[in-house]
Amino acid sequence: MSEQILFPVGDQTRAIHAGEAPDPVTKASSPNLVMSTTYVVDADTGFSVEGLQENDPWIYSRWGNPTVHQLEEKLAAFEEAETAVAFASGMGAITTLLFHLLRAGDHAIISDVAYAALSEITNDMIPEYNIEITKVNTSDSKAIAKAIRSNTKLVYIETPCNPLLRLTDIQAVAAIARAAGAKLAVDSTFATPAATKPLQLGADFVIHSLTKYIGGHGDALGGAILGSKADLTPLRKKTAIRFGGTLSPFNAWLILRGAATFPLRMQAHQENALKIANYLENHPKVERVIYPGLPSHPQYELAKRQMKNFSGMVTFRIKDGASQAKIFADKLQIIHYAVSLGHHRSLIFYLDSKALLESSFHFDTPEQLSSWKEYAGDGLFRLSVGLEDADDLTRDLEQALE
Repeated sequence: MSEQILFPVGDQTRAIHAGEAPDPVTKASSPNLVMSTTYVVDADTGFSVEGLQENDPWIYSRWGNPTVHQLEEKLAAFEEAETAVAFASGMGAITTLLFHLLRAGDHAIISDVAYAALSEITNDMIPEYNIEITKVNTSDSKAIAKAIRSNTKLVYIETPCNPLLRLTDIQAVAAIARAAGAKLAVDSTFATPAATKPLQLGADFVIHSLTKYIGGHGDALGGAILGSKADLTPLRKKTAIRFGGTLSPFNAWLILRGAATFPLRMQAHQENALKIANYLENHPKVERVIYPGLPSHPQYELAKRQMKNFSGMVTFRIKDGASQAKIFADKLQIIHYAVSLGHHRSLIFYLDSKALLESSFHFDTPEQLSSWKEYAGDGLFRLSVGLEDADDLTRDLEQALE
């Protein structure tokens, strides 16, 4: 921690103080927002990022910025990581990792159901660079082990996965990847560090869309990769800085402010989501509810073992969901019919299976399609349960389901 607290502290104290210290000149208690793109340097300062060292002074904000650095230190404290690299979006983090690790002739194993933009870029663009991609249902560790090849460089999982909320056993997959000499990356956006710390379970990289729970207020895009200095120092210099997906200092400052209440918010998200999931599971119009905190989740035992917080994401199915989506969009008064997730306000969106299977999720085996249909059917609602009063959210859903 920047303030050099000399005794162990809890999650909420870490959320407030990690990465921050009073300004040495003004004594300002809150973190400064440094918007400058350039900095006064010594005459012998190099012009190329090639010579950049980790502890060099600030030179240019694409290379590094004091406000962004504060956020990176806080994120590293959240995940118990050696370091973090922040980006302008979650996809900025994902694409940087893929292009940093993979070269022509390499092979990567990717979760067959994951964030749509990741799925789409690994359906077409990445293979066009002569990089082999195998899509696997990563809830099946044996399927991952079977997919490993001699040229496998990366295993990329997402747990819980978006939108099915299917889980992957991180420890089991880490052992498989390590034995194959491959890196394991875990998108932990849905779980958050409040639930799971993948690096402690054997992962090499953790990815977050900071736009979601860590920022928490729906007003700032951001992303991050966390891991070891040995892995991330060259990633920052060789790829992140040159790709230019730099996080705005203002967005970093907004995310820092949101991160201060992150543990408290995650407790409230989980409490609300469990109430809403139980309500929906007992509603006569709802065919199925998927939430890791419900005993009905097919991987409930793994969820209890791997997640200290079940997060705020609930998915559910209703017969003729497309028609119900129009009713929700028209009638919901508190819950916003909108994409994204992890905000203080509740958001809901319908995901049509036919459309997603044409655009995003291309399955290699009948078993993968069967697993999708088992969870999603013809389509499912993704509900990001916010911080409103749970009784009000229930009443809002009730009047829209009548």
